[in-house]
Amino acid sequence: MGKEEAGVRVPRNRRARATLRDVAEAAQTSRSTASRALSGHGYVAEHIKERVRAAADRLGYVPDASARTLKGSSSGLVGLLVSDLRNQFYAELAAGVEHTLSAAGYQVVLADDHGDEHLAESGARAFLAMRADGVLLAPVGRAATELLVEHGTPVVEVDRRSGVRGCDAVAIDSEHGARVAVEHLISLGHREIAVVIDETKWETGRGRLKGYRVALRAAGLPAIRRHVLDLGLSTSAPEEELARFLDRATGVTAVFAANNVVAQLLWQELKRRGRRVPADCSVVSFDDLGWMKMVEPGVTAVRQPVFEMGSRGAELLLERVGRGGGRTGTEVLQPELVVRGSSAAPRH
Repeated sequence: MGKEEAGVRVPRNRRARATLRDVAEAAQTSRSTASRALSGHGYVAEHIKERVRAAADRLGYVPDASARTLKGSSSGLVGLLVSDLRNQFYAELAAGVEHTLSAAGYQVVLADDHGDEHLAESGARAFLAMRADGVLLAPVGRAATELLVEHGTPVVEVDRRSGVRGCDAVAIDSEHGARVAVEHLISLGHREIAVVIDETKWETGRGRLKGYRVALRAAGLPAIRRHVLDLGLSTSAPEEELARFLDRATGVTAVFAANNVVAQLLWQELKRRGRRVPADCSVVSFDDLGWMKMVEPGVTAVRQPVFEMGSRGAELLLERVGRGGGRTGTEVLQPELVVRGSSAAPRH
């Protein structure tokens, strides 16, 4: 065969770089469709994507990233801002985000704000300086989200919502998950159930506290104030505050820990005191992390689809980048209760 092989147009000068137009002609599609197929922005049928990518490979097409950035069309970068990478929750969330975005041809730039609103805003400014095509974040305040939205950067909030208009969000039904956890303890025969939480500023914390109270009321049980410990309101060390709380909670037979951080503190304190789980005190946690399956007994936990949350957040961001403006929305994912050995009927 000559230089025209299998319907593929080969540039006359083989040393010249193949252009997007060359790829589009080889794949028998428009340049805009070829661009969407190669960038991952916007919808393209899967069989057409494969045809375009195959043509790009045959022609040795390499996108000019610097030209795209100068034109303002795409930098190929997406920012991800989380609150604490030492927390396995955020590591799993980041894995879900990266899995989806890398498949779409994006590079993820990760930043940790350590729960500090000023650091979060600095991270947002860094993403703007990079000309990131979009940003996903678990907000610790409104400033970072507001800054990004004001500059026209597509934003998806995950886990928590700041209330800023103009961004999409993916969240967990925290109220439902907490209610299921407490209903499980009630079904075992527990009547004095405590809850330990470390924040009620965000909808996640408020929802879990509400779910705890709703479950008690539905069972005809009183929601006793002294059975609620909010570590976020304390000025002393959380370990000390939890120890004082357990000293006072003499009639409590079960404790609902509102997240994995609190659950770990509670577990360690009960073990330090020599209190047997579940013989002396049943424990249920919101969040299901690896250590909860490895301890003895295993911890009954409300499992969040964290990887899916990150992946779905990334998908929403890609959709927003592809279509531009339009109505924003929130997707709420459902958790599930995983029953293990840390919850059982009370002895008395």
